[in-house]
Amino acid sequence: MRTFHGIWPALVTPFSADDRVNPLVLRELVNYLVAKGVDGFYLCGSTGEGLYMSVQEREQVAETVLEQVKGRVPVIVHVGAVATRDSVRLARHARQVGAAAVSSILPPVLRDSRGIITHFEQIAAAVPDLPFLPYIFGGPNDAVALLHQLSHIPNLAGTKYTGPNMDELSRIVSLRSEGWTVFSGMDEQYLFAAMCGASGGIGSTLNLMPGVYREIYCAHATGDLARGLELQMRANQVTTVLSKLGFLGALKATMGILGFDCGRPRLPNLALPDGAQDRLRSSLEAVGFAELAGM
Repeated sequence: MRTFHGIWPALVTPFSADDRVNPLVLRELVNYLVAKGVDGFYLCGSTGEGLYMSVQEREQVAETVLEQVKGRVPVIVHVGAVATRDSVRLARHARQVGAAAVSSILPPVLRDSRGIITHFEQIAAAVPDLPFLPYIFGGPNDAVALLHQLSHIPNLAGTKYTGPNMDELSRIVSLRSEGWTVFSGMDEQYLFAAMCGASGGIGSTLNLMPGVYREIYCAHATGDLARGLELQMRANQVTTVLSKLGFLGALKATMGILGFDCGRPRLPNLALPDGAQDRLRSSLEAVGFAELAGM
């Protein structure tokens, strides 16, 4: 089974002023990030607001990105949805347009946890020739136990794990020695995840400053952990700025500072509050964002 590595933006979905997917900005953003040296893209996840888009919109995003990428980097499409049939449709469409793999969160509305296994079985079976990577949030879920329950799925190829528990992540990494990709989904933990054996990172702030995360991974690879820690702490200051102002709204506003008008988030995600733009700019300046974004 194909494996993946490196730094992957959880790609922001740009919306126009009338709240439609903006393919022009999406194409510009793809080109910018490829030029920055990213190793792949993860589409329509939490950052990409996939759950707040129609199936048709999500298909449009996948088609636009795959067409613009032109095979330069692999693309993983998140196909998680409330309805399993929508996830199956999105997975088949992802394969049709050239995705390298598909991924899915746990069903967001669930009365019986036993349904998780069947839900994932049907998504994976819809694209048996593509790697399938469940997207698991650490915390209340026992991620290791869940992956054991999914181990019979032939194209199960790893996971995107978002959580601070490095012991749990390291146990996930150890589940298989070959054909296994474990992405860290928590931007603040990338250095520590790499030290625990993660294959790479998928994250929101990689849209803004992919170069600093590339340098973190390079520092880990060369054993310069002091440099890696310095960069991780600096990147975390940017993440803290965004979180204090409302993460996704501040993230999209910061994309605007970089020259990409990504519009407002979809409700229930909130836009940057009125009057907060100057505070965002000054806070980013105070933590050296321009230098990090320029790397």
